[in-house]
Amino acid sequence: MSIRKLRPAFVVFLATFLVPMVAFAEDAGANKFSVKSWAAIGAGIAIGLAALGGALGQGRAAAAALEGISRNPGAAARIQTPMILGLALIESLVLLGFVIAFFLQGLASAAG
Repeated sequence: MSIRKLRPAFVVFLATFLVPMVAFAEDAGANKFSVKSWAAIGAGIAIGLAALGGALGQGRAAAAALEGISRNPGAAARIQTPMILGLALIESLVLLGFVIAFFLQGLASAAG
């Protein structure tokens, strides 16, 4: 894998993990509005990345299933059921990202 392909993953890693750490790394005299704003940014990034990843995964899964059905229409029922199960699992990960964003908001409320 080349460095060029790893660059976006590294940027996502920095945005996902370092932004909330910066928010809670301030000293005891930190401004509560600063902590809340950084937590809101972290929550927004969590929701955005979850939705983006889920949309890309669901799009690829549906495209592969439709391609398989178009090649062999007789196997449509055998392809459709696992595809729907896979889409549900992908969507559960998006909802987990949504829950994590709410936890980040709860941490911001507790810090302030």
